[in-house]
Amino acid sequence: MRTLLRDYDDLVIAGEAGDGEEALRAISELRPEAVFLDVQMPEVDGFDVVRRLQPAQRPLIVFVTAFEQYALEAFRASAVQYLLKPVDREELRNAVARLRQLAAGAAGDPAIAELLEALKKPRTFLQRIAIKARGRTLLFRIEQVDWFEAAGNYVRLHVGREHHLLRETMSALEEKLDPQRFVRIHRSAIVNLDRVREMEPSSHGEYQVMLADDTRLTLSRIYRDRIEPFLGRL
Repeated sequence: MRTLLRDYDDLVIAGEAGDGEEALRAISELRPEAVFLDVQMPEVDGFDVVRRLQPAQRPLIVFVTAFEQYALEAFRASAVQYLLKPVDREELRNAVARLRQLAAGAAGDPAIAELLEALKKPRTFLQRIAIKARGRTLLFRIEQVDWFEAAGNYVRLHVGREHHLLRETMSALEEKLDPQRFVRIHRSAIVNLDRVREMEPSSHGEYQVMLADDTRLTLSRIYRDRIEPFLGRL
């Protein structure tokens, strides 16, 4: 975030915090106008930080997280905006514009109300996958899949010793999967968390991910934030 925010000359970074307690102390001491706040933090998460702030000392909040399912709670916590990791520059530009409006006392954005209504709709995730092959249709329950692999405009399903091609892109498939069960660890791999056996550090901030069947996959540095909240479950 520090690197991305360097593009905005009118924003001054007053401080940074590594966890929720540190964030509370920094907000109390520095009294910033706005805070970019991660949802997943040790001990005290981003929502707890907001709840523990007195109304008089509460800055404008922009939540930053890898998980879109927190969006509704973020807006219930009166967040100005909600950014998904990896942060898109255009989305950040919109968030900064919104901060400027509010800091200048501009009227609220009606788009926020529309977004809240959309987020209230219950979301369902993929339960089964149908694969057409050689005149047959194979059906798999989603929990049977060990991991998904990008294969051009297709996705290769790894189910035990079998693998099958699905006519789908990784990005489109990822939108349909439950983020509490399946996590993207690389641009070419999505894993079933229940199949992850262990992880070990590699080079340049990457990790090697070992599945229950000894398959080894690479956790790319840019996707680390997506799996870190689940490390206690592995």
